[in-house]
Amino acid sequence: MKKILLVVEREFLTRVRKKSFIIMTILTPILFAGLMIVPALIATMEDTNERHIAVIDDTGIFEGKIPETEYLKFSFLTDVEVDDLKDTFEESNYYAVLYIGKMVATSPDAVVLYSDKQPSIDITSHISSAIKTEIESQKLLSYDIENLDEILKNIKTSIRVRTIKWGKGGEAKESSTELAMGLAYILSFIIYMLIFLFGSQVMRGVIEEKSSRIVEVIVSSIKPFQLMMGKILGIAAVSFVQIILWVILTFGLVTVAGSLLLDKPESISANKEMVTNMMETSGAAEQIPDSIASESFMGEMMNALSNINFGLIIGGFIFFFLGGYLLYAAMFAAVGSAVDNEADTQQLVMPITIPLILAIVVMISGLKSPDGAIAFWFSMIPFTSPIIMITRLPYGVPAWELILSGAILIISFVLMTWLAAKIYRTGILLYGKKHSWGDMWKWIRYNN
Repeated sequence: MKKILLVVEREFLTRVRKKSFIIMTILTPILFAGLMIVPALIATMEDTNERHIAVIDDTGIFEGKIPETEYLKFSFLTDVEVDDLKDTFEESNYYAVLYIGKMVATSPDAVVLYSDKQPSIDITSHISSAIKTEIESQKLLSYDIENLDEILKNIKTSIRVRTIKWGKGGEAKESSTELAMGLAYILSFIIYMLIFLFGSQVMRGVIEEKSSRIVEVIVSSIKPFQLMMGKILGIAAVSFVQIILWVILTFGLVTVAGSLLLDKPESISANKEMVTNMMETSGAAEQIPDSIASESFMGEMMNALSNINFGLIIGGFIFFFLGGYLLYAAMFAAVGSAVDNEADTQQLVMPITIPLILAIVVMISGLKSPDGAIAFWFSMIPFTSPIIMITRLPYGVPAWELILSGAILIISFVLMTWLAAKIYRTGILLYGKKHSWGDMWKWIRYNN
């Protein structure tokens, strides 16, 4: 055990002193914080370029029906053809030419927007929504129903399904399927990336020591199994420290940047106005319940957030990440011992990466049906459970399933480490040949 700890200490100190470790520890939180802050910051920046669009309306019914905005203006032209504007378009200062054909009510292709630039989605959505609304109004008016506008206003109904979880003793807590789904997706994908990232580091470390022949000196005073375990645990300690630093630094950067850039009154009002405009121009205002924008809805979301058992989720994340890392790191170490350079690992690594990729595919099913048979069984299979169990965890998982999955993962890690050690002790001292999984199976069967 003492020798394993010495290897752990060496691996840990060697890696945390590297410039790459320091650079990645600093740059990664900046990248994560940027991905959170920059989109919100950009959303507060309003496009102030005024755009004029010429409209040729063959139906004669849409003039004044396409609402103008502060920076989007429409000029309805008469006795003009599209070809007439095509030749003089560059001198006209128009941003685009909108043509509305006579068959607009029956043909979806009767509306065409001509321009020398690619119009933005906001502009095309604004136009299509306005035309669609007017056509629907004209069709309804053709039925000649008295007080039609009032009837439509009265029958308009918004429904939003609240979710309440009953705890033990009948305790009711606000919950949110959307929050659970978002949290499950993010955490599952992070585990996938981290297992692959740090598992590959173990493999590269083994290859570097083997190719430099340093390992020949090391194994003269330590058993191959102890060396492999020390390397796996040392890199695990490095990864754990790096993840903690990433979380702390990212949270700090997001908090500081958010308070400086996004908490200003003008930014908040700009955000509200932007959301309203997007809903109106895209036609989503009629589909999204009014209560979603209300303070009560935001209060319910905050209550749902506060009712999430973050202690269980964080604890489960750490346990299943470490269990998954240790399981896959043993396999990556075995592959690293069987090759002389990283280029020879491609075929050997493929069987290891397939379960990880499969777990990402199954994760989609787990998000839709976390208690389904597929999600349950894949959360028990040790090669996929680190990802799938985290997918299910925000939705609520029975304690016995967590214990069973964790126990299977630990047993699988111990068994895989034993098998990997048998491969490692033989392969680490073999050079000059590209080995296969068949060769490694022979090494496992060696008695000495």
